[in-house]
Amino acid sequence: MRLETSPTEHTLDEAVSVFVELRPRLFGIAYRVLGSAAEAEDVVQEVWMRWQRTDRSAVISPAAYLSSTTTRLAINVARSARVRRETYVGPWLPEPVDTSDDPHVGAERAEALEFALLLLLEKLNPTERAAYVLREAFDYAYPEIARMLRLSPANVRKIVSRARRHIDDGRREVVDTVAHRQLLDAFVSAARDGDVASLEAVLTPDAVSLSDGNGVRGAARVPVLGRARVANLATATRRFWRGADVRRVEANGRAGVLLHRDGRPSAFMTLAASREGIHQVMWVFDPSKIAAFLDSATRTTRALALCDERTPRPPRAGARPVSREAELPFGPAAAGDSPHVA
Repeated sequence: MRLETSPTEHTLDEAVSVFVELRPRLFGIAYRVLGSAAEAEDVVQEVWMRWQRTDRSAVISPAAYLSSTTTRLAINVARSARVRRETYVGPWLPEPVDTSDDPHVGAERAEALEFALLLLLEKLNPTERAAYVLREAFDYAYPEIARMLRLSPANVRKIVSRARRHIDDGRREVVDTVAHRQLLDAFVSAARDGDVASLEAVLTPDAVSLSDGNGVRGAARVPVLGRARVANLATATRRFWRGADVRRVEANGRAGVLLHRDGRPSAFMTLAASREGIHQVMWVFDPSKIAAFLDSATRTTRALALCDERTPRPPRAGARPVSREAELPFGPAAAGDSPHVA
């Protein structure tokens, strides 16, 4: 006996299809604005729940509606995160994502994905960050960004221009991926051997080491500045490297290393480098961020399965609810009439 598909099931099938196609872009927007894969997942999950509830027949452009909703929710979460990070113990670094098996987060363009650049984005306010990401990483037109942020195109141009200046002031010309990996390998090799001279040779005079541990014992709670101090820090505790299983990983499109001790991941490290050498060494010791990095490799597979089941996943442990303040009114005005195809 042939079972008929109801109109409701048919329209929900279409909703799933549209969302699955656009999901990599939505996650990419949210992650770049938030610097956290876990928080970006929460935002995208909330967007999916709203997409199921909305009157989709009134939405002119699903891509514009979903991108707008994602952006505004991400801005709202970023505002809340800024307050929380004021109580963070020691330097805060973005949450790395594994892009070796899951390249979708960087599928649009590489801009605003590298670890060091995400850290620079944190210096912008959430609206500036979102405008910069939408323009530089996803190439949205100014009128489209204006509709998403509910600002005038002229105002958006000023915001993006101001954001570019802030980023350019703090950013150096980066080396290519091959040179970056070579410098990373040289740093790790010299650090493991306790070779301070070789370490200093690959560091710039103004090198800085940042350790994100949020109070974890052994993580430096202030930035360590200067070539000699960074080199000494990397070799000061020989037992840190002794017995450690150092594994290469790809994070945010660049090489990194994940240190395992007693079979458990204990630290992630990557760096930023220019032609002059390594100018930023970034360590993540926070267990929750390391766990999120390991979890990110299977993120897309799990997310698509959840969409296919058409049921929301349980809230992430410790997750804060996404504020309803970012709710967009349903219908053509909210969706916009953007010709942009995601």
